Amino acid sequence: MIKIKICGLTRYVDIEYVNKLRPEYAGFVFAESRRRVSAGTALKLHENLDKEIKAVGVFADESIEAVREIADKVKLDVLQFHGNESIEYINSFKDFEVWKAISVKREEDLSNIYKYKNIRLLLDSKVEGVKGGSGKTFDWNILKKHDLEQKIVLAGGLNCENIKEAIKIVKPFAVDVSSGVESSGFKDFHKMKEFIDKVRRL
Repeated sequence: MIKIKICGLTRYVDIEYVNKLRPEYAGFVFAESRRRVSAGTALKLHENLDKEIKAVGVFADESIEAVREIADKVKLDVLQFHGNESIEYINSFKDFEVWKAISVKREEDLSNIYKYKNIRLLLDSKVEGVKGGSGKTFDWNILKKHDLEQKIVLAGGLNCENIKEAIKIVKPFAVDVSSGVESSGFKDFHKMKEFIDKVRRL
């Protein structure tokens, strides 16, 4: 079964939505973003999250110490890195599940993915000046030429209209959605339900 992550949760009602709809992962953004939350807010949200749903923290080029402080305070299950984090940096978090985001626009952007061993890769759209959360897709067909050692998490512009095609082409371990299930910048229960229902039926 393809797993689902709903990212960019900022409100208590967002937690109510995911508790009802039961995706496998709930994402809290600590990187620069309009969906950014403080560690204190994320902790309060996580305290109300169903225990079977894993909490993912999204970071970009933070110090190891800062990430650890937030991860321990919020009790995160997964660390997702969207910056220029080195292998050595990532290896310092072996006590966590780690996802490394790779920004993709064209095939050459996939050239360095094989250096990440035993790390889940999150493939997102490359948009200048934006580290994730752009709401844009990339050409999923370029992945067909690559024998990916890690099962991937597909992100970038996914929504209720394109999710079936995306899964058919990529066959990912998981899909990650944020703006695609929002209305006026906030999570929309009906869009979330439609998205999750479509994934579950595949």
